[in-house]
Amino acid sequence: MRAERTTGPAGPAAGDEGAPKSRRFPSVTRDTARPEGGGRAAPGDAPAPARQWPMLSVLGATAAGLLTTALGQARVGCLIIGVALIAAAVMRRVLPSVGMLAVRSRFTDLLTYGALGVAITLLALVMEPRPWVHIPFLETAVRFTVR
Repeated sequence: MRAERTTGPAGPAAGDEGAPKSRRFPSVTRDTARPEGGGRAAPGDAPAPARQWPMLSVLGATAAGLLTTALGQARVGCLIIGVALIAAAVMRRVLPSVGMLAVRSRFTDLLTYGALGVAITLLALVMEPRPWVHIPFLETAVRFTVR
């Protein structure tokens, strides 16, 4: 007697070629999908740094911001880092292929890069002493939490 193969909740049993495909995700994944826009940012015959120019530009700006911060200009350095992350979000949205700058899905990358960039930029603008931007409820919130 032969046992019949059935389709389980994860789709057809392994080895079933003629069975209809299920739209459900498999219960066990065997590979990772490439993020949208994760291809090369330049043609394949270009040298390696040129193929990854979006990531290298963001890393270069971040390194410049860290160096500026280390040299005693914390506000300017943080602004450079925040603007670099906002530029990463813009590149991720505008460019069809951004190389290694694409880590997750396009929406998640936009949300992550944009939120971190805006947060770091705003923190740099309200940094003491002599903040460039005054947020009225911020002093009250700090007094309430720190006391």
